[in-house]
Amino acid sequence: MPPIPAPRVQIFGYENDQPTRAGVRFFKERRFEIHLVDLRKRPIAAGELRRFVERLGARSLADRSGKAWRDAGLEYLRMDDAELAERLLADPHLLRLPLVRYGNSFSAGKDEAAWRAWLAAEKA
Repeated sequence: MPPIPAPRVQIFGYENDQPTRAGVRFFKERRFEIHLVDLRKRPIAAGELRRFVERLGARSLADRSGKAWRDAGLEYLRMDDAELAERLLADPHLLRLPLVRYGNSFSAGKDEAAWRAWLAAEKA
């Protein structure tokens, strides 16, 4: 009987970013196969970001408390989801990282509760 393949998770973030490292560590400890996309080396594709926006909404992907958000002067602007998604695509520093995709499940930011729910659903 062939071995069962490890579950695969895709993580978008920066290698030296603490929340991204925490996400990688979380999944490594649970023996997941990890595909890390370092946004410094390769920007997120428009279609991939669109999938996150469709599942989570552009507002939940934006790091509105971050330095990049304040430096861009965005706290006083009113934007619809399409405008916000365009800004997030243009400047990945505005994203709440890590962005994690596991099959058809998506999360933004360090969301261990969602990650644990994915594991519980996998075991059930």
